[in-house]
Amino acid sequence: MTQPLIAPSLLAADFANLQRDLELVNRSEADYLHFDVMDGVFVPNISFGFPLLEAVRKHCTKPVDVHLMITDPDRYLDAFAEGGASVIHVHYEACPHLHRTLTRIRELGCKAGVALNPHTPISGLVDVLEQIDVILIMSVNPGFGGQSFIPHTLQKIADLKQVLIATQCPALIEVDGGVSLANADALLRAGTDMLVAGNSIFGAKDPLNAIHQLKNSHQPLVA
Repeated sequence: MTQPLIAPSLLAADFANLQRDLELVNRSEADYLHFDVMDGVFVPNISFGFPLLEAVRKHCTKPVDVHLMITDPDRYLDAFAEGGASVIHVHYEACPHLHRTLTRIRELGCKAGVALNPHTPISGLVDVLEQIDVILIMSVNPGFGGQSFIPHTLQKIADLKQVLIATQCPALIEVDGGVSLANADALLRAGTDMLVAGNSIFGAKDPLNAIHQLKNSHQPLVA
């Protein structure tokens, strides 16, 4: 098993010391910075948008993994690509013309991601697998940080992994919600490629070590 990709979630950072936390991520073993965009309509919370993304890109050396938890995301794809997104995730539940949306994301030079809410089955992705680079499985109901991991997610990931193997689809599986060292190994063994973690990183006494631990969570750690 190879090392997972790690994406600290900006939602859990200290916004009074944002540059400090971005520089910490730069120094870490993290592979991406996860950037949650919430509109207060698709999810019951409002987070941040273009101005913060542009500011983040000035200080962050990691690729930015943008997660759009918004209605009608097609209206904003160009702006997020221009703002510096490396990956753009749209929600399956918010995209009536998902094939068109994913095609546009790739035309903009970004990796195309699709996020699934906990209740959404993976079967709806079968006809668009060729357009997907990353599948983001939500292991909490989206909208707020700090929620508890939904255990059924493990079976959902395992089922998705089998579909990807059977169809020879190279898409990565990303998981977001309640991810910590306590469940990271199980997530990786189920088939996860990329772990998004917020509170378990930025809330740790030593965030750099927390990222290191997640990066090596499937291997015996030497004290």
